[in-house]
Order: sequence, then structure tokens, then C-alpha cells
Amino acid sequence: MSKAPLPNHRAAALALLNSDTRLSRKAGSFLGQLVADPTPMTPAQADWLAKLLIRAALPPLAHGEAL
Repeated sequence: MSKAPLPNHRAAALALLNSDTRLSRKAGSFLGQLVADPTPMTPAQADWLAKLLIRAALPPLAHGEAL
């Protein structure tokens, strides 16, 4: 059974912060920024978030929510 995609980057960041995944200080700061700032992500930020989600075995962002 696959997990439902995360609806937006804020939900994805919160899921990562609440997971048991070890995060660097830089990654934690980045995720905190995503939670607090509704500004659309840059392509580089979207790529980093996607990699963090994969590493944590969490579902990806919903289609169309990458930026």
C-alpha cells in the first residue's frame, strides 16, 4: 500500500521535522523556513526537499506542488 502524496511543501517539511530521520542543522533550518514562509520554492529547494523525503521514506509532494 503506497502512502498518499503530501499536499504542499509545508506539510512535507512538518512531516520531515516530526519523523525520526536524522537531519543536519542546515536541513532543519531549511525545513523550518518552508514551514514558516509560504513563498514558492526554487527548483533547487524543491529538489532538496524531494531528496530529503526519499531518504526519510516519506511520500512525495502531490503532483504540481513542487514549486
